[in-house]
Amino acid sequence: MTNSEEIRQVQEAARAVRQNTSRVIVGKEEVIDLLMVALLCEGHVLFEDVPGIGKTTLAKSLARSLGCQFQRIQFTPDLLPSDITGITFYNQKAGEFEFRAGPLLSQVVLADEINRATPRTQSALLEAMEERQISIERDTVALPRPFIVLATQNPVELEGTFPLPEAQLDRFLMRLRLDYPSRAEERLILQRFKEEQPLAELKPVLAAEQLLGLQKVIRKVHVEPAVESYIVEVIRATRTHNGVELGVSPRGTLALYRASQAHAAIYGREYVLPDDVKRLAKPVLSHRILATNQSRLHGRVMDQIIDEVLHTVAVPVES
Repeated sequence: MTNSEEIRQVQEAARAVRQNTSRVIVGKEEVIDLLMVALLCEGHVLFEDVPGIGKTTLAKSLARSLGCQFQRIQFTPDLLPSDITGITFYNQKAGEFEFRAGPLLSQVVLADEINRATPRTQSALLEAMEERQISIERDTVALPRPFIVLATQNPVELEGTFPLPEAQLDRFLMRLRLDYPSRAEERLILQRFKEEQPLAELKPVLAAEQLLGLQKVIRKVHVEPAVESYIVEVIRATRTHNGVELGVSPRGTLALYRASQAHAAIYGREYVLPDDVKRLAKPVLSHRILATNQSRLHGRVMDQIIDEVLHTVAVPVES
C-alpha cells in the first residue's frame, strides 16, 4: 500500500511536468497527463495524427522537463536495424572490436513516421520496447532508464508505408491524438512563438532518478477486487464482441491495470476507481483490437467498439 506522502509526490511531479511542458505546448494538458501516465508505467506511446500538430515539439518538451537524453530517429524505407541499435566494428588503432551505440540507446526516443520503415527495421524495436535491452550479434546491451519510445505515424498519407503489425502495436501502452487546436489556442500559439522559441528556455523540473522512484510508487496503488474484476470483464468483452476479429491480449489487461494505477496517483488518490479504467480504455485498448471486415464496411471505428464494450459491462458500485 502507498501512503499519502508518496501519492502527493507523484501528484506534484505530474503537475510540475504538466505546467513546464505547457509553456511550449498550448492547450494539451490532458494529453500531457496521459504521457505522464505512460512514463510512470514504463510504457510507450504511439501518436497517430497529421503532420504539423506538435508531436515532435511535445516529445522534446517532455525530454527537457525530465532532463533526459533525447534522440530522434527519422524512419525511412532504407533505414537498417543497425542504424538504430548500433554496430560493432574493428578499431585498427586500438586493435580490438568496439561497440558504437545507435540512437536507440537513449532515454526518450522519438521514432518519427515509424510506419515508413520496413518490417525488418520495425522489428528491431520489439526487444527494446518489451525487455529494455537490445541484442547486437551475440551481446545483449541494457538500455538506460527511464526509457520511453514516442512513435508517430500519419494516418492520412499511406503511400510507401508499412503498416505496424499487431505484435508491434501491442507493445505500445497507448495510442494518442493531439488534434487541431481551438481558435483561441491557435492565436495563443502565434503570440507565444512570435518572438522567441520557448523550447530553448525549458529547464528540467523532475530528475530521471526521481521518476524511477515514482514508478515504484504507482505499483502500490490499491485496486479493489471488484475493480480488478471490472478490468478483466472489459478485456474479455472485447474478445466476444461481434464486431471484433481479434480482442485485447493479456498484455493489454496488465497495461490497463497499470495505467489505471498511475492515473489515480497523478490525481492524488491511493486507490483506483472504475472511472480511471473507463477514462483510459480508449487510449490503452483501441489499437489492440482488430475489427472484422463487416465492422469496417459499416464504418465502426475502434473507439465506437470500446464505447459499446463499456456500455455492456456492469460498473462495480461501492457497497
